[in-house]
Amino acid sequence: MAVSRRFVLALAGSVPLYGLAAGRAVGDPGLTQPGRATVRYTMTAFTNASESDLYVYESTDATNFQLLRGSAYQPPSGLLRDPSLIRHTDGRYYLTYTTGWEGQTIGFARSDDRVTWTHLDDYQVDVAGVTSTWAPEWFIDSNGEVNVLVSLSDGVRFTPHLMTATDPGLRSWTPLTPMVGLGPKADTGYGYIDTTVVLHRGQYYAFTKDEQTKFVELAVSDQLRGRYSFVQTGDWAGWGSPREGQCVIPLPGGGWRIYFDAYDDGEYLYSDSHDNFRTWTPTAELPGLSGTVRHFTVLPEHG
Repeated sequence: MAVSRRFVLALAGSVPLYGLAAGRAVGDPGLTQPGRATVRYTMTAFTNASESDLYVYESTDATNFQLLRGSAYQPPSGLLRDPSLIRHTDGRYYLTYTTGWEGQTIGFARSDDRVTWTHLDDYQVDVAGVTSTWAPEWFIDSNGEVNVLVSLSDGVRFTPHLMTATDPGLRSWTPLTPMVGLGPKADTGYGYIDTTVVLHRGQYYAFTKDEQTKFVELAVSDQLRGRYSFVQTGDWAGWGSPREGQCVIPLPGGGWRIYFDAYDDGEYLYSDSHDNFRTWTPTAELPGLSGTVRHFTVLPEHG
């Protein structure tokens, strides 16, 4: 597998996962640290059978998931696609999700126990010309700021945007701003969607789907907002295409796992890296749920 020089430089001086400060992303509310064993993984998903029902699953190994409740939640209106989960500092679980194929809202819900949910808001996106608002993803930064990443379309091309919570109840947000470097190419392409970010030794690694090639690519920045530079493009990891709905989590003892939706094949796949994103294991189907679940996130919780 070819590894770009820029990617090698980006990882220079990197340390194992368990030595990191707590940079946290969708499906990653607290990175694995010494003395903090992962006690459970919670998956929030929609399914091939329904775009408006939340299904919640639980696992002890991030591979074999059992149904916790389905349907656990239906929004009062619209769809529930691409559900993203965090556990906030108040001890509650918060969900954000896509409310429709078209429209300008982001859905939010809250739960005390992961299985009983209360609708909070359909947040109106205040960006001119937006026709679609897709795949909102949580990201909790190392300073504790709670952010949502979301892909906004002008009817043709998608651009990842960022907003930051301004109150502890996650009801008020800063204006949405583009994530610099992840916008559509000037001459071609349909932009990027399903962006998920992990913080690794002071750098932000964005795994994002190129909507033209349908490959999941990798970009790096020293700030969450960017500017991002692409360090791996095309089929760099051997995952194939089309792929989407990616979620990246840390593994106990070091390493990372990516899950993604191979929707044309009717499969859900995962792949692991143990060398700081350089190389990845061959993809494998997620046992029991491949072909059933769609775009999900996984939340590790620690003891």
